[in-house]
Amino acid sequence: MLGLGAVIVGSLPATLFTQDAPDRYLVEAVFSRRPQREEIEAILGNETRTCLSDNGYRTVEVSVSDRRLGIANTSLEELRDGLAAVLAERLSAISTEVWRRREIATARFQEAPEREQKRAAAVAALADSVTFARRATGREETQAAEDPAFLAMWGDQGEAVRS
Repeated sequence: MLGLGAVIVGSLPATLFTQDAPDRYLVEAVFSRRPQREEIEAILGNETRTCLSDNGYRTVEVSVSDRRLGIANTSLEELRDGLAAVLAERLSAISTEVWRRREIATARFQEAPEREQKRAAAVAALADSVTFARRATGREETQAAEDPAFLAMWGDQGEAVRS
């Protein structure tokens, strides 16, 4: 699972805990591992913005730089008091969804040869059912039944009906 480790203290404003400290600032945290492309897209996507907004963090913005998550327009206090948990839950949901999609794709990839074999067998069976024989019309069948040679051919096969 993708998660966050510690805050990068060196990235914090140098004026924290002074009279000149900003109310809101950029806080960078280290990912537990390098995020994958799909995870980065989800972190930067609309669902993450909606999640933050729905949890009361409308002004917070996130960015990804290598193994760092940038959390802009926040404070250490806000992170401590709930934003960190919201971000952790969102990252967990993203990781779970990415891994679920990959498992589905892997299963489909592994099942593909079997599906192809079944499809090819069905095509071959259908092709084998095709016969290139001329069908007799109703008139031809009537003429054949009235033909003396036809009747003679079947005469020794039981009762022959003669008109």
